[in-house]
Amino acid sequence: MKIHDQAIYAGTFDPVTFGHLDIASRAHKLFPNLIIAIAAQPEHKGVLFNINERVDMFRHCVSEHPGIEVVGFDGLLAEFARERGINIIIRGLRAVSDFEGELMMTLANRTQNRELETIFLMPSYRWLYLTSSIVREIAKMGGKLDNFVHPYVAEKLRQKCFPGIA
Repeated sequence: MKIHDQAIYAGTFDPVTFGHLDIASRAHKLFPNLIIAIAAQPEHKGVLFNINERVDMFRHCVSEHPGIEVVGFDGLLAEFARERGINIIIRGLRAVSDFEGELMMTLANRTQNRELETIFLMPSYRWLYLTSSIVREIAKMGGKLDNFVHPYVAEKLRQKCFPGIA
């Protein structure tokens, strides 16, 4: 059996939530060298933050964790993993409803890179309901964000949703 010390946790992270950070933290315990790979997805409808903003927010949130690298990428995750020489992908699963989409993505990745293995981690029960979409909606309505995202991310959401308001 081959032992791996590195993995990729990939997603859009628009924005990064406490659920994402929970998965990243637990993945980092399993893989001391963890790459957070943030997909550019400029064509994806509903993306609030550009790739540089999303990378900045995630980097800020994990800055005290040596061994976690945050990078943006454009293109296929399977190809990105091959270029990095990594064959472990971490994905989060919140509920049964996530499983079908994640299974299809895993199989598609495997057709592109046969060496890839996907490990699914569930967030703590406290974050099972949490999605970036929910956070974006709460932010757009001026709701309280501190139970969902890091204070740095909350400030970036306020600036994005209500520009010009201090």
